[in-house]
Amino acid sequence: MATDAGPWQASVLTLFPEMFPGPLGMSLHGRALERGIWGLDARDIRAHATDRHRSVDDEPFGGGPGMVMRPDVVDSALHEAANAVDGPRPIIYLTPRGRPLEQARVRDLADGPGVILLCGRYEGVDQRVLDAWDVEETSIGDYVLSGGETAAMVLLDATVRLLPDVLGQADSLSDESFERGLLEYPHYTRPACWTDRQGNDRLVPDVLTSGHHGRVAEWRNEQAEKITRERRPDLWRQLAEQDEKGQGR
Repeated sequence: MATDAGPWQASVLTLFPEMFPGPLGMSLHGRALERGIWGLDARDIRAHATDRHRSVDDEPFGGGPGMVMRPDVVDSALHEAANAVDGPRPIIYLTPRGRPLEQARVRDLADGPGVILLCGRYEGVDQRVLDAWDVEETSIGDYVLSGGETAAMVLLDATVRLLPDVLGQADSLSDESFERGLLEYPHYTRPACWTDRQGNDRLVPDVLTSGHHGRVAEWRNEQAEKITRERRPDLWRQLAEQDEKGQGR
């Protein structure tokens, strides 16, 4: 969040700084960026290469396909980024082998002063520089991207929207997926009766037009639980385990 030292600041280390802000420069995130609620600094890792070819990678020890980003180049980029901000920031390397990014971690990042994101390319980054900087390895899903830039945008999208005054309606966050450990309930709007292309009349559930706020809240909670059980049994098991622990106290 914004502090006396300045706005929430994201530093992104990448071989393609021109990719930023990309979609983060649009809509709510873009307006928040213009208003100074958060700041974005995309830094070119290649600027830290030391040879005339501006090399940032080399062949992996032990053989194998692809190339690996050099520790000396990445170290120099991290050193410059870390010294450009006031105080320590989490340093996160986006990689499919990292721990899954979860809403709780996103909230923690939003509550802090900012973050330094390292975007890998090729086969990845030399492990020694990750260990030397105690880098947090984070994954946005069980799939492989061409580089960390898209993953960095996902992390920033999720985090920036939690900063004060970005969404405008802080109370709307409490019902979102993962905030209570549940997936979000279904949403409906006008018209109350919509006819699909097959000629079927599709109605809004009666409870949502009843005007009874208690019944609406109960229905929404039931739907959230039902969807979570069906689509994310892993989350449902976690909730059940938490309930058991709570009852055991």
